[in-house]
Amino acid sequence: MSGNSIGKKLVLTTFGESHGPCIGGVIDGYPAGFSIDLSHIDSELARRRPGQSSIVTPRKEKDVVEFLSGIYKDKTLGTPIAFIIKNEDSKPSDYRKLKDIYRPSHSDYTYEMKYGVRDERGGGRSSARETVARVVAGAMAKQFLSKQNVQIKAFVRSVGNISTKKTIEDIDFDNIESSPARCPDPEVSKKIIKYIEKLKEEGDSTGGVVECFITGVKPGLGEPVFDKLHADLGKAMLSINAVKGFDYGCGFDSAKMTGSQHNDPFFMENGRIKTITNNSGGIQGGISNGMDIVFRVAFKPTPTIKKQQITVDKTGQKTKFTSEGRHDPCVVPRAVPIVESMAAVVIMDHFLRMQPC
Repeated sequence: MSGNSIGKKLVLTTFGESHGPCIGGVIDGYPAGFSIDLSHIDSELARRRPGQSSIVTPRKEKDVVEFLSGIYKDKTLGTPIAFIIKNEDSKPSDYRKLKDIYRPSHSDYTYEMKYGVRDERGGGRSSARETVARVVAGAMAKQFLSKQNVQIKAFVRSVGNISTKKTIEDIDFDNIESSPARCPDPEVSKKIIKYIEKLKEEGDSTGGVVECFITGVKPGLGEPVFDKLHADLGKAMLSINAVKGFDYGCGFDSAKMTGSQHNDPFFMENGRIKTITNNSGGIQGGISNGMDIVFRVAFKPTPTIKKQQITVDKTGQKTKFTSEGRHDPCVVPRAVPIVESMAAVVIMDHFLRMQPC
């Protein structure tokens, strides 16, 4: 299996299956001599951890990271940083009766067609459990970027048809972590929680949108052709489980605008060139322009639901089944730190590309 790595100067490779012994990763290219705050990594993992509220999966994992190489006395050595997170609450028995059927909107069928074999224990490699390794790498990238005055914040913009109308300027980001919905709009957050709990009772699921903004990125990050900054951000986001869409700046709304409406006029302020509007989302020609980078990520409903579904087995025989595994009725709240982490990995990678060899 290829495609387990992302990045060029900062390379993250992940490994492990949902119900195997552990999930792990290797980070290559992280500069030497950088002090790592291990407690910050723990706090980032806690944001993604299962079992943290009534609206997420009840699977209980401590998600304690164990570093195997690359860090000594809390400082990076410049060598590959290897780490693992043990799976302590796996229940592969939940999936035994599903080993011969293809679950709707899962990767069961496509994996078996590609490899001739699959790990039916919660999807194995295709499980969102893999993203725990991304959060470790993202937490380390965030610490590096904070020294460059780059900050990355994401929040839940919408769940189902429930959406906050607040603009980024109106949002108090201190409110994001105060609600299990991770929506900074208190009233909308209550509606989201109520809606997810209702679907959980019904054995159903829903999707939503995470919005992310990145401040402090100087002009010049990104390459103008195949490695455009927004292209790499898009690939990183679309590699996250359950993601169905990515847009930045005005995104698809730009298709409804005229050039005079969409163009971002430049002006000078305190010796720095800025744009009056930010319809470009901080990226023009594939390269950062110094304005805030803004993008959105759309997540589909969790395909594993407790309602009875119809599918076929390996022989093509029509069958009915009910899932018994532990899954989020909505992945969106727990996806917030994952979106931030992948953004941090991409931005740090492009930052390192700008440095002299």
